[in-house]
Amino acid sequence: MSLIKPAREHINPSFGSSFTLVKFDKNKSHNTYYWHYHPEIELVYVNGGSGKRQIGSHISHFTHGDLILIGSNLPHCGFTDKFTGNKSEIVIQFQPEFIESLTANKPEMQQIRMLIERSKSGLAFTGKTKTRIGARIQKLVDLEGFDRFLGLLSILNDLQLSEEYQLLNASGYSMQANLEDNERINRIFNHVKTHFQEAIVLEDMAGMAGMTTPSFCRYFKKVSGKTFTSFVNEYRLVHASKLLSENSMSITEIAFESGFNNFSYFNKSFKKFTGKTPSEYRNTLKQVISAE
Repeated sequence: MSLIKPAREHINPSFGSSFTLVKFDKNKSHNTYYWHYHPEIELVYVNGGSGKRQIGSHISHFTHGDLILIGSNLPHCGFTDKFTGNKSEIVIQFQPEFIESLTANKPEMQQIRMLIERSKSGLAFTGKTKTRIGARIQKLVDLEGFDRFLGLLSILNDLQLSEEYQLLNASGYSMQANLEDNERINRIFNHVKTHFQEAIVLEDMAGMAGMTTPSFCRYFKKVSGKTFTSFVNEYRLVHASKLLSENSMSITEIAFESGFNNFSYFNKSFKKFTGKTPSEYRNTLKQVISAE
């Protein structure tokens, strides 16, 4: 059985700055393949393209780029790879203390403090907010020193005011537990990420976590807010929705490529997950693309 050791990423601020800002172009992907976590809060703008969004126990498929805010110690994977088709990716990372020192006892900064609190569950911004704020994040790359610092604070303030967002882990998933729990759940997530197209045996996962099967089921539900079976199925269904939007494979082929060995169960699960059958989902996407 393959085990991928979860990692705590170590991040150093840019020289002469209290936070890190890095831009990756389409030829240099910032794709940390494995699940990892770090104390730094992370703001990511993916300019164009489509891919998988995996943050905490949340899994979804983004299109036309992405704008996400990830709270401290909330595990996640890279959002881009050679198949994403994005133009660039900008990653901004800063310590929680960076915000705390600026916002403590300052009424004008309370919007930002509220945003950071909500980011513990992970936030994905949509609509005009994604487009407008994304463009401003791109401009930060060309700024330096004080101008870049003020630009980031202004962006964070406006993100808090926006109503165009999705709370990614509404069930309250959190990695504020001890290191042993962090590593245990990340080990499970990594295995699902790597092997979702294969059969995943519940008893094997319990053994990987060092638990009995009933204890593991209770533990996973408590930590993630969903059953392990639901988590694996969601991972497979998100992969299927990505293939349906980007690939001309038959729906039967997509079902098996996504880890389902029962086509009828795949159809039923997909409709429950998206509200549409796989064929309806693909036809809707074709209509959207033809209308653009």
